[in-house]
Amino acid sequence: MQPSTSMARLIAAAASLGLALALALPASAVTAATSAAVGQDAAAGSAEALRARYAQLRPRLDSNAFGRPLYLVSQEGPQVLQGDVYGVVEHPFREVSTLTDADNWCKVLTLPFNVKSCITRGDSLSLFIGKKNYEPVDKAYRLDFRFVPVAQGPEYLERRLRAGDGPLGTRNYVILLEAASIDEHHSFIHLSYSYEYGTMSKLAMQVYLNTIGAKKVGFSTTTGDDGQPRLVGGMRGVMERNTMRYYLAIDAYLNSLSAPAGQQLDRRLSDWFAMSARYRRQLWEMERDEYMSMKRAEAQHMAQR
Repeated sequence: MQPSTSMARLIAAAASLGLALALALPASAVTAATSAAVGQDAAAGSAEALRARYAQLRPRLDSNAFGRPLYLVSQEGPQVLQGDVYGVVEHPFREVSTLTDADNWCKVLTLPFNVKSCITRGDSLSLFIGKKNYEPVDKAYRLDFRFVPVAQGPEYLERRLRAGDGPLGTRNYVILLEAASIDEHHSFIHLSYSYEYGTMSKLAMQVYLNTIGAKKVGFSTTTGDDGQPRLVGGMRGVMERNTMRYYLAIDAYLNSLSAPAGQQLDRRLSDWFAMSARYRRQLWEMERDEYMSMKRAEAQHMAQR
């Protein structure tokens, strides 16, 4: 079954964003994201709470299948799904704190294949979501976020991007980032990604999962009907892949800060592609030259807007 052109655009948007609503996991920051997702105000976290989470997760950060200090978790419920990544980055907190700027979020969020453009105005941030291949921005879906500076201090920051409505009846989008200093050269990051979906968006996702996404998997291991372990697929797989893509985008952005200004774009693109290619089964979409060419063209278009 091959989807029509219009349906292909719908499922491309669904595949890029993932389908989720924040669920209450055993961490205060995730609870905060849940409250934000349903339109309620939520208290900020703290460096102490995030460091406690770091201590709790330390065994999993030190030993895992990712080859880096990283822990990923996803949960699925009726019409709700969430992905969370916790990881240590080799960057001092002063570099991580540059993510208090909405313009720098555009440098992060445009690294994945499906995000065609990003613009900011005041406390608003708009993403344009399309196909994985090059596509004019006017054919992409526009998703308008409000950039919420929740907390900022010398050793802790928390930012949320919130969007009330999206395509196909999706709503209550939340991207949550919190970070705390660990030592002079390392920071601990928590990225949570979520939104709520309805009947139309579920249908689009089912078409995607039955066609181009049928063989795609996530990172978590579950038990199959035969009792053997297997990588999670379906909607949880979609969420895990996209949450990982955005986490790697944050790390690639941080890496680029050490490059001269004129070289930072290529450094971000190159690092994001290289890090994603380490997880080829989950994240591979195209060859490096095609990706670099597409993203340079999109960046040039963004600069002209």
